[in-house]
Amino acid sequence: MSNQMNGAASGAIKVTMTDNKHNKTKTSDTIFHIVNAIIMITICVVTLYPVLNTLAISFNDGVDAVRGGVHLIPRMFTWTNYSTVLNQKNITHGAWISVLRTVVGTLLALAANALLAFVVAQKKFVFRSQLSLFWVITMYVNGGMIPILLLFQKLKLTNSFWVYVIPAMVGGFNMLVLRTYMEGLPDSLQEAAEIDGAGFMTIFIKVISPLCKPVYATIALFVAVGQWNSWFDTMLYNRMATEYTTLQYELMKLLSSVTSLKGSTGTTTAPGQGVNITPVSVRSAATILTMAPIVMLYPFLQRYFVTGLTIGGVKE
Repeated sequence: MSNQMNGAASGAIKVTMTDNKHNKTKTSDTIFHIVNAIIMITICVVTLYPVLNTLAISFNDGVDAVRGGVHLIPRMFTWTNYSTVLNQKNITHGAWISVLRTVVGTLLALAANALLAFVVAQKKFVFRSQLSLFWVITMYVNGGMIPILLLFQKLKLTNSFWVYVIPAMVGGFNMLVLRTYMEGLPDSLQEAAEIDGAGFMTIFIKVISPLCKPVYATIALFVAVGQWNSWFDTMLYNRMATEYTTLQYELMKLLSSVTSLKGSTGTTTAPGQGVNITPVSVRSAATILTMAPIVMLYPFLQRYFVTGLTIGGVKE
């Protein structure tokens, strides 16, 4: 009888201890979720506020924006800042050149890097390790600005559209990322295609490329953002060729001219217009116009982009 009572008491103690552990676990999980939510909300606010503030200033009157106090909602709504930017000389032509260099440059860079990565990823290729080392070295060492300019002049690339595309076709980082992804694909897929009589190009186009959509989207986004935001190469190589000017270069010239006329907080008259503008408001409008295409493109590539970023994260 006493043994039964002791067993019952022991069982009750065990149940109580289990309930206590469960309650403690539930409490710790609740605290974790609350802290995690606070951290995530803070990160979102810190990340989004500069963008939303820039958007509000871009729609606010320039003179009024100098007073400060414009945060998330324009105090004096106006389209003047955008009309000032969009009415500049060569701005529309520069936008078309930027779109063209982004599309052509991204497609050619993706094709060139993918082909090189496929070759280097082949285990039968004798010089695969040496070529990989060569690409890594190019990521740390280059000839410098002046030698590159002289080389482009010798190759007749300056004052032409192809100076935007050809030098950016092959990148060490992009090629290595693609190679790493291709090396992670099962060898049996290529072996089965070879048994069926498929050549290397057939294997690359019909077997490897369909499986590389995530990494292709990641590299395409990297290259497209770089091509769209680039303006320094226009100033170096196509400064005298206005037919190859880009949107970012024209915006840079606009901001430089406005800032140099009246300083960072003063007002001036927009070139060719009878309205007063400020560098702060024009800079905000130019920033929104520059980032808008990339922001609209990203949601369509987000699924592939997140998958591509995990390349090499798990080793089996």
